[in-house]
Amino acid sequence: MWFARRFLSSVVYRSQYSCQPGLFLRPQQCSLPELELRYLQCTCCWRSRVPVAGFETLDAVLTSTSNSTPCKEDNRPLDEFYTSAQRDVILQLLNNAAPSELAGVKLLRGRKSLNIVEYRTKNGPFKTLESVVNVPLLKHKSAVTVFNSILNPVKMVKKGRIQLAKFIRPEVDRSWLEDASSIVSLVCGTNKIAWTHVNRGMTVLDWQQLECPNFLKGTYMASTYLSDVSTVVSHLPSADFYIIEKSSISVQNTTLFPVMAHMRTVEAMLFALLEPRNPPPKANIPPRVLNMMRSAVGRHFGLMVGESRTSGAQMVRKMMTESVTQKIPRINVPPDLLVKYRNSFKIGRGGEELCDALLQAVAFYELLNESSS
Repeated sequence: MWFARRFLSSVVYRSQYSCQPGLFLRPQQCSLPELELRYLQCTCCWRSRVPVAGFETLDAVLTSTSNSTPCKEDNRPLDEFYTSAQRDVILQLLNNAAPSELAGVKLLRGRKSLNIVEYRTKNGPFKTLESVVNVPLLKHKSAVTVFNSILNPVKMVKKGRIQLAKFIRPEVDRSWLEDASSIVSLVCGTNKIAWTHVNRGMTVLDWQQLECPNFLKGTYMASTYLSDVSTVVSHLPSADFYIIEKSSISVQNTTLFPVMAHMRTVEAMLFALLEPRNPPPKANIPPRVLNMMRSAVGRHFGLMVGESRTSGAQMVRKMMTESVTQKIPRINVPPDLLVKYRNSFKIGRGGEELCDALLQAVAFYELLNESSS
C-alpha cells in the first residue's frame, strides 16, 4: 500500500512539472491541473464555507483563514438577528401559548412544547430569545427554526372531514343518530370506567367514574370482571345510545397484549350487558351500543402526535372555563360538576378517563353535525 501511494505521487508530480502527459494531466496543457473546489464548513458559526481546492492546499487555506479576523457570528446573541417587534411577537407566543398552540409551530410538536411550558413555569417567562436555548431539546439551530416558524407560520392544508362511517361502528343509519335525544359516552381504563351523559343541547347531565378493583388482576377471571362491569352498568343512566371508546392499541407491540386483552374483555361485556337481548326478528331497530374510534376523537381535537394521542386535559379545562365565561359555550357543564371536577384534570390526579369520556361525547355530536351539513 505504501509503495503504491509513493508511485502514484511520483507520477503526478513528474507529469505536472515536466509538461509530459501523465495520468492526471491533460496533454494539451502545461499547467497545474484544475482541481474541483470543495468546501469545509466553518466550525464557528456553521454558516460560511471555506473553499478548499485540494489536499495539498489545505494547510495554506487554513493558515490564511486563521490569520484573518476570526468569525464572530457565534458570539452574537440570537436577539440581534431580529427586530424588537419580531422579538415581542416570538416571546409573546412562547410565554403565553398553551401546549396545544405551541404544537402548531414547526419543531414544537410533542415533548418540546411541554418542555417550554415546564421551563417557563419553573424559571418565569422568557425575557430574551437567547434564553430559549436553555430549554431541553432546543439548541441554536432548532431555536432559529422555531422563531422563523412563529414569524412566518405555514398554513396547514385542512384535511377532509372525518366521515361518519370512519368513527362509528357498527355502521348505522344517520337519521337514527340525529334523532337521539341523549348519549352516554363510556371510556375504559386499566382500573376504572368513566362515563358522561350528554343531551342533544350539549349539556352534561351526568359525569362520573367508578373504580374497578378486579381489573388486570390475576388471570382475567370472567366472574370478577363481570362483577365490576355489572356494577358500572347498574349506575349508568338511560340513553338512546351508549358510545364505547374503541382503543387503537398496536397488535405489533407484544408488551401491550395484556392491556389489549383487558380492553377487549371489558368492551365485550359492556356490549353484552347494554344491548337488548331479545330484539324482535327483522325489526327495524338500531343497535343501542356503538363503538367510537379513539383516534378519530384525537384528530378532531388536534391531540394526535403521529399515531399516538396526547392528553386532552387542557382541552377539558378550557371547555369548563368557557361553560362559565361564554354565553354559548362548546358544552354546558352544570355548576355542581364544575365544582366537583375543577381540580381533577391535573397531572397525577387520575382524571384521564373522565376527560376522555367528555371529549368523546363532544366529538360525537360535533362530527355528526359536520357529516350532516
